[in-house]
Amino acid sequence: MVAYHDTEWGVPVSDDRIHFEFLVLDAFQAGLSWAVILHKREAFRQAFTNFDPSVVSLFTEDHIKRLRGDASIVRNRAKIAATVTNAARFLEIQEEFGTFDAFVWSFTGGRTLRNRWREPREVPASTRESERMSKVLRKRGFRFVGPTICYAYMQGAGMVNDHVTSCFRHEEVRRLARR
Repeated sequence: MVAYHDTEWGVPVSDDRIHFEFLVLDAFQAGLSWAVILHKREAFRQAFTNFDPSVVSLFTEDHIKRLRGDASIVRNRAKIAATVTNAARFLEIQEEFGTFDAFVWSFTGGRTLRNRWREPREVPASTRESERMSKVLRKRGFRFVGPTICYAYMQGAGMVNDHVTSCFRHEEVRRLARR
C-alpha cells in the first residue's frame, strides 16, 4: 500500500493498457479493500493477459469458468464477466476516439483536477465528474463503473489529485499534473 501510494497513486496515466488495468482493478475492488486487490495484482495481471483488452474481449465462458476457479484472484463471476464485456467496450472507445486516454480525460477537460483536502475524511466518494463518467460508461455498456468506482479510478489514474495537502505526494503529483 505504501509503495503504491508513494509511487503510483495519482500520477497521470496516458497509456491505454494502464487505463484498462486500473478500470479492472477498481471494479474488482468494489466491496473489498484496496489492500486485497493490490496483494492480488500480479495474479490479476496473469489472469487477464497483462490487461490486454484485445485478448480479454475474446474470453469465452470457458475462460470465465477457469478464472472462477483461480484462488489467486477475486473469483466473483459478475466481476469477471464484466471485465470481458468492459474490454470489448474499451476497444470500441479506442476505435471511436483513437485512444481510451483521449476519451477518458475529456471528463476533466484534459487536465488533472487539483484538490486541496486537509484531512482524508474530506475526500468525497464521488464527484460530478465521476457521476458523469459513470453515466456515459454505463450507457456504452460498461459494468461495475458506478460513480464511486469511477472516482477511485480517476484518483488512481491521476485525473484528480486527492493527496491531502500535508502529504509529501500532494506537491509532487501537482508538478506531474496535466494542465
